[in-house]
Amino acid sequence: MNAPTSSRSGGRAARRAARSTALPDNLRPVRPGMEGGRYRPLSEADVLKIHHAALDALETIGLADAPESGIAHLTGAGAILGDDGRIRFPRALVEDTIAKANRSVTMMSRDGLHDLELSGNRVHYGTAGAAVHLVDIDGKNYRDCGVQDLHDAAKIVNTLNNVHFCQRPMVCRDIPDNMEMDYNSLFACVTGTTKHIGTSFTEPGFVAPAIEMLHMIAGGEDKWRERPFVSNSNCFVVPPMKFATESCEVMEECIKHGMPVLLLSAGMAGATAPSTIAGAIVQAVAECLAGLVYVNAVKPGHPAIFGTWPFGLDLRTGAMTGGSGEQALLTAGCAQMHSFYALPGGAAAGIADSKLPDMQAGWEQMCSNVMAGLSGCNMVYEAAGMHASLLGFCHESLILGDDIIGQALRCVRGIEVNDDTLALDQIADVCLNGPGHYLGTAATLSRMQSDHCYPTYGNRMSPKEWVEMEKPDLLDTATARKEAILGAPSAAALDPMMDRAIRDKFNIHLKG
Repeated sequence: MNAPTSSRSGGRAARRAARSTALPDNLRPVRPGMEGGRYRPLSEADVLKIHHAALDALETIGLADAPESGIAHLTGAGAILGDDGRIRFPRALVEDTIAKANRSVTMMSRDGLHDLELSGNRVHYGTAGAAVHLVDIDGKNYRDCGVQDLHDAAKIVNTLNNVHFCQRPMVCRDIPDNMEMDYNSLFACVTGTTKHIGTSFTEPGFVAPAIEMLHMIAGGEDKWRERPFVSNSNCFVVPPMKFATESCEVMEECIKHGMPVLLLSAGMAGATAPSTIAGAIVQAVAECLAGLVYVNAVKPGHPAIFGTWPFGLDLRTGAMTGGSGEQALLTAGCAQMHSFYALPGGAAAGIADSKLPDMQAGWEQMCSNVMAGLSGCNMVYEAAGMHASLLGFCHESLILGDDIIGQALRCVRGIEVNDDTLALDQIADVCLNGPGHYLGTAATLSRMQSDHCYPTYGNRMSPKEWVEMEKPDLLDTATARKEAILGAPSAAALDPMMDRAIRDKFNIHLKG
């Protein structure tokens, strides 16, 4: 009886030892930029119908409320200003813009190690949002979030292999001045992570101070323009089919300063967008095509992300349904339209309507994250940490989201079929010459890291081992990991002299 027990224990120890050895990035089972696109909820005929409906909407309905500068740019490019104040877009103008728009955008990282190439169906996951509350899982409470919470989120992102970028997920509600809130949000993220950062600006006049800070951090304007490691998340439209005047002016400022732009259309199906999935996608596509014309009218070829973000709505109550199957289909359908246009695109997934990181949150976050990845969405925003239909953000959930995204990425990777993976030689050797199983064979051990994505926090113990380990709880594990990350110095901290120079010039609220 002792020999088999020893053999099994030794095999488990060998597997653990093998997993503890870090693989080169190109051999990791999952990694940023893997190709999705295998899942296509729309037929080719459906895609063409949506495309032509969007062109019809732009040509016959158009968009209202463009700023004077936007009117000048758009009419100069060939758009038509009607007597009703709406700008309409001839089909030829839209199609010409699609043809000449930037088709491959690299979202830079500050350290140069986490650059994200957005082309084809390459998939990347990250944070985003404007949550006003932080979820405190200890007391099951929601409280106002602040600049320290945002910095902590960025610091956690920096340690997570499967969270590839950090778009600001929270609003700093402890900073009442909007300009200070904008540049402090940027500072909190930059000093927390060296991965690509997304941020937004309240007014066009608030862009310049942030750009000045970024020039200081980058080492000069030329260095910043060479590697812009921050992008502008820009809600340039107020659905349905109206420009957000001030946000458009912000967008023009960001373009002027060389900052990539996320063109974000976020209609609510049944409220500010049609209630049907197809109709909501049509409107989002039309609005983002208008934004694409706008960007290219200001500066041809400027890096822009086609950000169709339609959200679901519970038509019984008016509550947002970010964790629904309908949301997953909205995101996957939008990703298919990005692919049709061959444009870098982004959409929202991974949102939990659940208020806490519980079982409901798990199924909600996995459902849309998997479908977004399988559909080949270049930038999957809000993929980890978001609760209460985007009203709450949770640090522990962000950490656990790394496991969820890891499994989603393994689905994106798919099944490789070749002479090696068909394993006929292994089957023959094990059955004819070997022990009759594949445990511990050279072939199994050689591929156990490269083929399998192992959860960092998910528990696969047997019930007996779980009891022996004092019944570890998933949230307790995440909390312990959070405390360890936040208790260590930030790997993205600025040089002390640079940090001091920025604090001398700006009213920085984050404690040094």
